[in-house]
Amino acid sequence: MESMNAPASRPLTVRSATTPLSGAVTVPGDKSISHRALMFAALARGETGITGLLEGEDVLRTAAAMRALGATVTRTAPGTWQVTGKGLGALQEPDDVLDMGNSGTAARLLSGILASHGIFSVMTGDGSLRGRPMKRVIDPLSATGARFTARSGGRLPLAIAGVADPAPLSYRLPVASAQVKSAVLLAGLNAPGTTRVEEPVATRDHTENMLRHFGAEVAVAPLDTGGRVITLAGRPDLVARDVAVPGDPSSAAFVLAAALLVPGSSVTVRGVGLNPLRTGLFATLREMGADLRLSNERVEGGEPVGDLTAVAGPLHGVDVPADRAPSMIDEYPILAVVAAHATGPSRFRGLEELRVKESDRLSATVALLQRNGVSVDVVGDDMLVTGTGGAVPGGGLVETRMDHRLAMSAIVLGLVAARPVEVDDTVFIDTSFPGFIDLMNRIGAGLAA
Repeated sequence: MESMNAPASRPLTVRSATTPLSGAVTVPGDKSISHRALMFAALARGETGITGLLEGEDVLRTAAAMRALGATVTRTAPGTWQVTGKGLGALQEPDDVLDMGNSGTAARLLSGILASHGIFSVMTGDGSLRGRPMKRVIDPLSATGARFTARSGGRLPLAIAGVADPAPLSYRLPVASAQVKSAVLLAGLNAPGTTRVEEPVATRDHTENMLRHFGAEVAVAPLDTGGRVITLAGRPDLVARDVAVPGDPSSAAFVLAAALLVPGSSVTVRGVGLNPLRTGLFATLREMGADLRLSNERVEGGEPVGDLTAVAGPLHGVDVPADRAPSMIDEYPILAVVAAHATGPSRFRGLEELRVKESDRLSATVALLQRNGVSVDVVGDDMLVTGTGGAVPGGGLVETRMDHRLAMSAIVLGLVAARPVEVDDTVFIDTSFPGFIDLMNRIGAGLAA
């Protein structure tokens, strides 16, 4: 179904797992790649087939937006979609407001596309998205000649008066952000000349990979400081190409973490995307002593893929450097849960980007742990977690703040807590991982429906 009606809240009480978790599962398609596949297919000439598309609420919002902009977007089977693109520069003005739901990725990337087309559009979102900052994409995109009108602080709803002949951009990101980088590159697609983006630390490169897949000319060069410069030749002839979406490593993280923590567990997640700019969590877990095994490595749709097996065992604290944050920015809440069960202290450095996710994820993660008896502090942009070396006390109420990753992290915490953990709302899990609770029950979690 493609319904995007928001259901009532779904609270959940999570009790400690009574048996080991076991089995082999497949997680939903990568959310980042799914968004981009729909957008780029809508900008390309011809018909693109997409398999493995994540059918969570966030991605369905992107599908609806591209349909409203003139592309033909059709679901032909579960996870299988066909998109007939309008061609670069040919998007039509939408008849109504574009509602992006909870998806910051969709809103920020789409801003780049809308800025560089000569149409007027308005974007809004749910309560969480309307409170999140858009100024960091508005500022660079305004240099194209597009005009933006937003609420105070650059918040949605956002009106965009795009330009049909945008100026190419040259922009240095003040903070590493794949979303801002991608917005600038997408604006540069329909601009003459060369668009240039400099990032201080390498961030996930799905945009660059997929632009090449559809025929754009993208070059990446390292900087002496450790960052990268990405250049894009404007106005390429984007041609439809089929896309196979791998399993989302950010979704696999919750299943694998639960398997590492519940004693006696062994769980395999098949077909996980292993882009090296997305696998910081897996490297960190191994540094903590995790038994995490990789098999069946392959390449699908230009992205490395493999099967990961997590086997429960003792873990110890870790010091994660700031330059690893971009490769695991979505995984810090679940990593904090793992650290809470490890022996000794952990320190996660350079987490300023967490403050502008679906919620202020830094403060929300701290609250999640503190309410369940875990010692945690924030020093500047670093989070310090003191592990218990076993089950955390639990017994707290987790306020998920409309954030799917906090909800799933709280569920994993509850599976290995001494006392039941109350999760105030699990409905937003569907934005990225529809069927999460059912999947966890299939491997033995015993979660109440």
